[in-house]
Amino acid sequence: MLDSDKLNLERINFLLVDDNPQALIIAASVLAGFGVRNYHKCGSVKEAREYLSTNAIDFLLTDAHMPEEDGYSLVRWLRRSAPEANRFIPVVVVTGHTRQSQVLEARDCGVNAIVAKPLIPRILLERIFWVANDQRKFIECDNYIGPDRRLRNLGAPEGVQGRRAEDARASAAAAEGHDVDSGDLKRGTG
Repeated sequence: MLDSDKLNLERINFLLVDDNPQALIIAASVLAGFGVRNYHKCGSVKEAREYLSTNAIDFLLTDAHMPEEDGYSLVRWLRRSAPEANRFIPVVVVTGHTRQSQVLEARDCGVNAIVAKPLIPRILLERIFWVANDQRKFIECDNYIGPDRRLRNLGAPEGVQGRRAEDARASAAAAEGHDVDSGDLKRGTG
């Protein structure tokens, strides 16, 4: 668990998006337990877009699957078309479906992290801290806008256990052998 004294959530403006009113109440209660005082709840992607178009927020927590439009399309819109103040905010998607295809879809639309339902407060807090300490750069290209998807080299942030055994912090291992330069590649040595 990360040290909760390192991040004060009291002044962070959260936007919560879920079509299930009970899920919004639970998420708001969990965040209030973390010290969050500023949050706005939206019951649909359409309502969230309207809110994001006129209000700056600091953090988006959205459900992945909603009946009319899903959270992934909200994130795609956020990264490409939202007002500049909101385009690069951290996003955590909450989903009941964590199949690999769902995780890849979340990653590929520009999400910072994904949390499986049922919502466990400790896990959500760890992901919020993880996103707050995330040092990945934002990538902007024709087919993707969001945090650098190449997480494998960085691994999970300090204090958060990675999901895969091969996730290791870049500083965890020193390079072995000598560096290869372009001359070595051309000569076929190295």
